[in-house]
Amino acid sequence: MSHNLQFYIDGAWVDPAVPNTLDVIDPSNEDAFAQISLGSKADVDEAVAAAKRAFASFGFTSVEERLDILNRVIEIYKKRSKDLALAVSREMGAPRQMALDSQVGVGQAHLEKMAEVLKAFQFRHVKGSSLIVKEPIGVVGLITPWNWPLNQITCKVGPALAAGCTMVLKPSEIAPLDAVIFAEIIDEAGVPKGVFNLVNGDGPTVGQALASHPDVDMMSFTGSTRAGILVAKAAADTVKRVHQELGGKSANILFPDVDLERAVTKGVAGCFSNSGQSCNAPTRMFVPRDRHDEAASYAKRAAEKFTVGPADAPGSKLGPVVSQLQFDKIQDLIQSGIDEGATLVTGGPGRPAELNRGYYVRPTVFANVTHDMRIATEEIFGPVLSIMPYDTVEQAVEQANDTVFGLASYIQAKDIEKARQVAARMRSGNVYINYPSWDAGLPFGGYKQSGNGREYAEYGLEDFLEIKGIAGYEAAE
Repeated sequence: MSHNLQFYIDGAWVDPAVPNTLDVIDPSNEDAFAQISLGSKADVDEAVAAAKRAFASFGFTSVEERLDILNRVIEIYKKRSKDLALAVSREMGAPRQMALDSQVGVGQAHLEKMAEVLKAFQFRHVKGSSLIVKEPIGVVGLITPWNWPLNQITCKVGPALAAGCTMVLKPSEIAPLDAVIFAEIIDEAGVPKGVFNLVNGDGPTVGQALASHPDVDMMSFTGSTRAGILVAKAAADTVKRVHQELGGKSANILFPDVDLERAVTKGVAGCFSNSGQSCNAPTRMFVPRDRHDEAASYAKRAAEKFTVGPADAPGSKLGPVVSQLQFDKIQDLIQSGIDEGATLVTGGPGRPAELNRGYYVRPTVFANVTHDMRIATEEIFGPVLSIMPYDTVEQAVEQANDTVFGLASYIQAKDIEKARQVAARMRSGNVYINYPSWDAGLPFGGYKQSGNGREYAEYGLEDFLEIKGIAGYEAAE
């Protein structure tokens, strides 16, 4: 990579205003394998000014022009897919094939879905004698996380381009290299200069400057609830729109009629996917009390089949977690589960015995978890499952909803009508019944402290649009 120490501003690769480098760490071995530059307020000011100039023309392009741009981006994205996968694998530890199939694959799916949506989207319609117009909000600031970096870049950049917005992207400084490649894709696709700008940096500097900037009309942020609150506070003085996709503590309710072995096995896989580093992971498994021990035995068997190892090792099913900071947080929460009296079914503190370097977490299952334990209330963001017994489905629903989060819920049941009834009562942005396939057309976002706004498909596009009413548009007879 030739541009990792530069930023992409106004259609060109530029050096930072103030030299300031940061090592990028490979979590599989804890070695620094690349460097990036960290930006400053001066870099943000330059990028926002470029986006503001570009909006004067790009904000008024036709749907056909924007669709052509999106399609060019998609073609080059596909061409660079292996480069993207290698970057993601090295910077955040995803096993190689998973990085290609899932991390890069979901990004392609979002871009293709947005092109499909844009073809049919109605930006204007007549209402009586008035015209209702949906038009781009303007300059948008995009802050994306390290856990699913391309998923979040594409489900923000895609709709922003489709809407006619111009943008400044700040990816996570922990996993920034895929974003540099994405900027190269934008450049090769011939996106007009200033429409897309990339400034690497940390939250307190670049994120703060972006969120508080008076010429930024909207912030779209994905990350922790703590950081999302800081973005909202920084944005408040300029009364800009703030879209937040934040943390989660998703419940997975297994009904008494379910095939328990299948439901538990798939629930473990869902919890451990991406080494547990998914905000919508089903981390709280509610099971009937009289089948609790049976469920724990199935979970133990499923968890112990997950091979932990380096991202480039054949057969690795779980790579490392992303950083020392995350590793330490997860270890603290695992220890808290033991200290607070949960039953450790498998896993536990420390690395797997055969791995002494890298941020590897033992696939861990706790049983007899109660509603007041830290492992039942705090987002762990690692391969740690909490099994929680319930006496009635009503009790399970009540405890599932009794959380500050509301991103996702999961329901497993043979009786689909009962599953639908419970789905209607879940206080979360998404409900998944019987482990359905992922759908890029489903709206994604949370209730409560899991955020506001929705991403994916037309729902994501709507969030980058303002609504204008033009009265008297139709001549009176």
